[in-house]
Amino acid sequence: MTEQIFTNAKIVLANDVIEGAVQIRDGLITDISDRPSNLPGAEDMVGDYLMPGLVELHTDNLEKHLTPRPKTRWPATAAVIAHDNQVASAGITTVFDAVSIGDVNEGSERIVRLVESVEALGHAQENNLLRADHKLHLRCETSYPGMVDALAKLVDIPLVRMLSVMDHTPGQRQFVSLDAYYTYYQGKYGLSDEEMRKFVASRKRDSELYSVKHRRHVVELAHQKNLALASHDDATEEHVAEAVADKMTVAEFPTTLAAAKASHEGGLGVMMGGPNLVRGGSHSGNVAAGDLAKHGYLDIISSDYVPHSLLHGVMKLFDDFDAYDLPRAVRTATLTPARQVGLDDRGEIAVGKRGDLIRVHHSPHHPIVRGVWRLGSRVS
Repeated sequence: MTEQIFTNAKIVLANDVIEGAVQIRDGLITDISDRPSNLPGAEDMVGDYLMPGLVELHTDNLEKHLTPRPKTRWPATAAVIAHDNQVASAGITTVFDAVSIGDVNEGSERIVRLVESVEALGHAQENNLLRADHKLHLRCETSYPGMVDALAKLVDIPLVRMLSVMDHTPGQRQFVSLDAYYTYYQGKYGLSDEEMRKFVASRKRDSELYSVKHRRHVVELAHQKNLALASHDDATEEHVAEAVADKMTVAEFPTTLAAAKASHEGGLGVMMGGPNLVRGGSHSGNVAAGDLAKHGYLDIISSDYVPHSLLHGVMKLFDDFDAYDLPRAVRTATLTPARQVGLDDRGEIAVGKRGDLIRVHHSPHHPIVRGVWRLGSRVS
């Protein structure tokens, strides 16, 4: 039997904050007390917050380690380990690595290294090389011609727990504005005006041929395999109605206030990026996460492409938005994402739940992670 006791902590419960101690035995929480512990070996938190380990549903961070510079490929297993170290040090104990099944550019690194990166993640997990508990979120680009075949090769991997549908074609969802589409992709790929015109025409053709039937395939497959399902970049109430009809549970990065409101009221967990919240706005001109928070529509935070933005975003909600006391702010990165994807064994400090905990010092400048434990074992 292994046992850990954390004492003299501000313990953030699902709906309250108490001062006291938490006991973990064999990886599970066995006792929560509103008094400090005097038992030998108890670890003194010196008044810092003790929170549940963060639950991340959508991070693109692995991609940055696979290709740290353009045309520079890093060894896949080394990239996975570096990514894992970064997320664990940010207080993330459960992470859904979001890998793209398809892209708008046939030769992109996302497509070329897809299988290699998934295999490397599995290898690292099987050989106990990782600090966080990793799962796979397969982001399905519905306009990609080869999506169905690529998905079939990966969907039965045990690490897969979530699918999402996205459509990055011009005039759709994130890119309702063609000007925004031109600015983003012309800058990303360095295309001339004529090359960009052909690129847009090709993407529209792919969307007409594949988007609807591929979306139906993903939705049906997710329900058949009992996988969590998310809608990506919904922009209108009609998009949300379709997501609700498809029994999705997460609305990833809705692009308008109206879509976020409809998603929240429709029972979907509305997820926005930590970078959007920390920076004060969307880098692509869509609705600001802070605007959703002001209306109480922000349910889940994702670190997206900056791991440390997850905890930073949580504390920003607590500090800057009246609708979010500390328990509610913490739930956006713990209990709510866990519940929306069916992980009922984590996400809160409660007896019987996993001993996934983080020690947080809330400085005036930035929240500081002073310790991370997964199943009671220290990982950072």
